[in-house]
Amino acid sequence: MELIKRPRRLRASGNMRRLVRETSLSADDFIYPLFVVEGTGIKKEIPSMPDVYHMSIDMLLKELEEVQNAGIPGVMLFGIPDDKDEKGSGAYRPDGIIQRALRAAKKEFPHILLTADVCLCEYTSHGHCGLVEAGEILNDSSVELITKTALSYAEAGADIIAPSDMMDGRIGSIRKALDNCGFTQKTIMSYSAKYASSFYGPFRDAAYSKPSFGDRKSYQMDYSNIKEALREVELDIEEGADIVMVKPALAYLDVISQVSRTFDAPIAAYNVSGEYSMIKAAALKGWIDEKGAALEALTSIKRAGAKIIISYFAKQAAGWLKEENI
Repeated sequence: MELIKRPRRLRASGNMRRLVRETSLSADDFIYPLFVVEGTGIKKEIPSMPDVYHMSIDMLLKELEEVQNAGIPGVMLFGIPDDKDEKGSGAYRPDGIIQRALRAAKKEFPHILLTADVCLCEYTSHGHCGLVEAGEILNDSSVELITKTALSYAEAGADIIAPSDMMDGRIGSIRKALDNCGFTQKTIMSYSAKYASSFYGPFRDAAYSKPSFGDRKSYQMDYSNIKEALREVELDIEEGADIVMVKPALAYLDVISQVSRTFDAPIAAYNVSGEYSMIKAAALKGWIDEKGAALEALTSIKRAGAKIIISYFAKQAAGWLKEENI
């Protein structure tokens, strides 16, 4: 009698599926992005991002208590200033919104890893990630201000510096500045393969950072390319990046996979606003199960090779995983 192969034996029960599961998701995998605004007592939902809020620093501290209780190891802070200018000076002022948020958060929650997104786009009046001259986004002079911003965040208490601008040479410049100022233990998590994506729309609503002219395709990557991503990652590691990131995540699982197979550095992936909001919108319509779809999407990111997942679902997902012990 020919023996019938029965792979279904390993799917027969919930406990059996847990026992043989190849990829496990946990709260340890997450960094939770948060938007900080001026003022007090502010917690205002962002219309295009359900369950994501603009929060003043006092409300941020309350949120961090929940993050800590959820077992999430770190957050990523984005600052939304009241005033913007052509040079993005709010990004590197010692009393800027993120600098004050970092100091307050580090004092109250010293064990939460504080990641500071380093870019000028939230702070420039034109919405680009660097300085602009005659319609051109400048590289080297932008790197000087981005480095100044990174150093300011390190001084304010950031544990992880996360440059997201995609200017050439900024990782080497930041690493040199940090080391020269004694911040040799500060981690750099580089947005190494950041694509010019349509999935950033809700974030740009949240950060009021839509470019006032043109687009970001001269510095963010063409979504058709993967070899370019490998070159960018290699350069950032050579310049001193400790963690490299692929952004967005779901439309770029192949990139995450290739980067993770090619390099030994930890890989982060950003489950961006558009990816988040699509699931939220479909769930609100009753078209999909939010919890199931979100956990499936997050697991796919880890399965592709990401060690760190930056996601607006982080707090919810941590709760779901705790409830179901999966």
